[in-house]
Amino acid sequence: MRKRLGFLSFGHWQNAPGSQTPTAADALLQTIELAQAAEEIGIDGAYVRVHHYARQLASPYPLLAAIGARTSRIEIGTAVIDMRYENPLYMAEEAAAADLIAGGRLQLGLSRGSPGPALNGAHTFGYVPAEGQSDADLARAKTALFREAINGRGIARSDPAMTGGDFGLPIQPQSPGLAQRIWWGSGTRDTAIWTAAQGMNLQSSTLLAEDTGVPFGELQAEQIDLYRDAWIAAGWDHEPRVSVSRSVLPIVTDMDRMYFGGRGSQSSDQLGRLEGVTARFGRSYTGEPDAIAEELARDPAVQMADTVLLTVPNQLGVEYCATMLDTIARHIAPAFGWKPNEDSGFTDASDIEVLAKLG
Repeated sequence: MRKRLGFLSFGHWQNAPGSQTPTAADALLQTIELAQAAEEIGIDGAYVRVHHYARQLASPYPLLAAIGARTSRIEIGTAVIDMRYENPLYMAEEAAAADLIAGGRLQLGLSRGSPGPALNGAHTFGYVPAEGQSDADLARAKTALFREAINGRGIARSDPAMTGGDFGLPIQPQSPGLAQRIWWGSGTRDTAIWTAAQGMNLQSSTLLAEDTGVPFGELQAEQIDLYRDAWIAAGWDHEPRVSVSRSVLPIVTDMDRMYFGGRGSQSSDQLGRLEGVTARFGRSYTGEPDAIAEELARDPAVQMADTVLLTVPNQLGVEYCATMLDTIARHIAPAFGWKPNEDSGFTDASDIEVLAKLG
């Protein structure tokens, strides 16, 4: 399977000094523009993170549909949607509509969700776990119903007075192939095994909600191994996809140095507490492109994944983020096995040299 490269935007917006996204409208419109720029560069995917009760991207489907209408090749997706907040049947309608507008390019990442600023925020949306049911149970039950709906199962009984018969009515519209493009955001090895048993693709983020003392890349690689073994054991008849996310900030220009030059590349992972457990957070990669390329080439999880998602500092604007993605595509991603899609029109450094000689 060809390795893919995508960007992941959290869509922050804030009216603060230096922010290029002072309003929600700026964050939304610039996400569309960045997807267009990324497609021109040759990047394979445009992904967004969904948060509620925060000045970040929150309602993905209008945004995904708009990106789909303004692009032609790039995958569009989420990493991830918090299923605790979702109406699974309305979500099935919106996801299918966005996928049809995009011509079947939607890659939809779902999860139980992560801690947010609101206390029991999903409850305010009207979704309260039943007695004896956890938030995770509720999220998984909603995901199961959503997947049944996009698979075309009859969800509601027909009204004989209207239809002349008694039969199951599926959600409309349906988008063929969408069911195989559903991912689950997994933060542990156990949930990765569960994800494989359900037949969903795997999204592994920049943190894992467990720690065994080994480096993040090795723990994530173990998670991917367990996922793929469980996929084979489940007997699914198609090949799954696996993505990992990385924070990559190459230092090339004076502007890069101004923003990130003082950080230095983290030499090790970070540990923290997340909902009562020790979590291991992946390091960020900041520095010269050649040095970052060597480090990522040694990352076992990056090597194993078919898709690498790069978090972008969206508040620095479209031009800055697009330039950063171009630098990564030309000078870093080839080191860990990425090659541009032949249909992308991407011109790599060797092509530029040849054109220069011809010119």
